[in-house]
Amino acid sequence: MDDDSEVIAWLLAGDAACRHQTGRDLLDNAADLDPGLLAAVPSDGAAAAILAARHTDGHWGLGFYQPKWTSTHYSLLELAELGLPGDHAAAVASTALVVRDCKGADGGLNPRGSQSASDACINGMGLRYAAHFGAPLDDLVSIVDFLLAWRMDDGGFNCQANRSGVSHSSMHTTVCVMEGCAAYLAAGYSHRADEVRAAQMSAAEFLLQHNVFRSHRTGEPIRPAFMLLHHPARWHFDVLRGMEALVAAGVIDDPRTRDALSVLTGHRRPDGRWAAARGYPGETHVAYPRAGEPNRWVTLRALRVLRRVCPSG
Repeated sequence: MDDDSEVIAWLLAGDAACRHQTGRDLLDNAADLDPGLLAAVPSDGAAAAILAARHTDGHWGLGFYQPKWTSTHYSLLELAELGLPGDHAAAVASTALVVRDCKGADGGLNPRGSQSASDACINGMGLRYAAHFGAPLDDLVSIVDFLLAWRMDDGGFNCQANRSGVSHSSMHTTVCVMEGCAAYLAAGYSHRADEVRAAQMSAAEFLLQHNVFRSHRTGEPIRPAFMLLHHPARWHFDVLRGMEALVAAGVIDDPRTRDALSVLTGHRRPDGRWAAARGYPGETHVAYPRAGEPNRWVTLRALRVLRRVCPSG
């Protein structure tokens, strides 16, 4: 371990998901990683709580998208973020239900099915967990096609583009799609993979042109909430989530990330940990630490970003 040894020891006292990702991403010697941790993720802590809430029909909550945040959609997203093994039978089966039965006429995932325009934000998140849980390529083709059709001229995405005709991308939607692209490419899917990579990089450039969280017109923060840290982020954007998406796209040394990194490091507590802001309103499966209290997941995610973009400390 390095100068973060006490913080890492604290992370290694978390549940199996946290311990596994800490060992994988923060320990200097990967050989120190307990090979049994990944297999323990489904039966411990947050992942176990979410899986226990799954209904016998394969859904959570009231179905695909309701309520926030205990629906099938957000349950699968949270499980993917926790690193539930991609071959976990229950998650694979539930993902298959979503990508098979929850699409609209335009091929995108659609909460109502009959709604004329699907939502790019939902589809970015859906592509993320569908790729993680190994959905068949044939079921992902229409989702990928839908997303690529709605890439905007500025390189990003906006869930209102196919509804109200907006001309500027949304940070929220853009980061959701970037994460979906990253998961799709990491899983090795072939359909339009070069175009998916191009969309991921144009979206990254959109974030960079905004210094991750600033208005391109005024230079001021777009929203105060973008400068706070959240876990889980759900569909919302903040600087930590934006930096994670950029790192996943391979952006690790662009000077336009300096302001965001300054915000991120500025949130670090004297004890080396990070806290989260207040969670987004809605039902949850997991009671994460309250706002202002040390949060293992925000700490793990922040250290993971900083180690990638600042390898020498």
